[in-house]
Amino acid sequence: MIDAVKLPFRRDRQLYRSFFDILGFYPRNLRLYRQALMHKSVQEADGKRCRENNERLEYLGDAVLDAVVGDIVFRRFGRRREGFLTNARSKVVQRSTLGRLAEDMGLTDLIRSDLTSRNHNSYMGGNAFEAVVGAVYLDRGYEACMWFMKNRVIGKYIDLDKMAAQEENFKSRLLEWCQKSRVGVEFVLKKVGAEGRSRSPYFVSCAVVAGVECGEGRGYSKKESQQKASALALKNIRKDAALRQRIMDTVKENEDNSTDKADIPVKAG
Repeated sequence: MIDAVKLPFRRDRQLYRSFFDILGFYPRNLRLYRQALMHKSVQEADGKRCRENNERLEYLGDAVLDAVVGDIVFRRFGRRREGFLTNARSKVVQRSTLGRLAEDMGLTDLIRSDLTSRNHNSYMGGNAFEAVVGAVYLDRGYEACMWFMKNRVIGKYIDLDKMAAQEENFKSRLLEWCQKSRVGVEFVLKKVGAEGRSRSPYFVSCAVVAGVECGEGRGYSKKESQQKASALALKNIRKDAALRQRIMDTVKENEDNSTDKADIPVKAG
């Protein structure tokens, strides 16, 4: 009520209103929220990089979100095991989900960036969302972060029960398939690069099953690139009979070589 009374006298009342629409309460320290919206690409008038970007708040918000969402998931699914809870939490806090939240809630419209296009940086909105959570934590504390997620996000933008039931961890599915098929799998980092004016990093990983390259994935983190590589590998293995046969032939060849080596007599010293 006090914040609402003060609103007409605030210089940045439009920004206050925007955050009220998103958070459900007014900021106390608006400077924190401004910083949360400041992408690292923003430059000062003299051409130097702006030092007060949102990366530190993003780091803090990431940790707070893990705790808050973990708490919510733990209480919602009282009878489920640790593995299910971990997967459910990861689906909520993953960058793609947070990016959609930032877009749906109007947060991306408030981000300050000097990038001509934001399409290449799919994590800008998700990173800003985390930074805003970090700002809320510093501004109003843990309980305010919990209230925000429970009352403004879960149920309104995220169907937690439906999301938890979805299987999106392609890397886990690929590992399970390889374990059942008794074949090895590794993820090879094939390329690391940077693009755009902000030099946003990207990674290209390859899923190698039993020595056979089965799929490549490109993402803005190693984890995302491995997930995409796993998704493509699963699709290729499922649809390509010749690829499955190559994998099995490689496994058999390795087993035969191991057997041959085992048959070599060992001379006593």
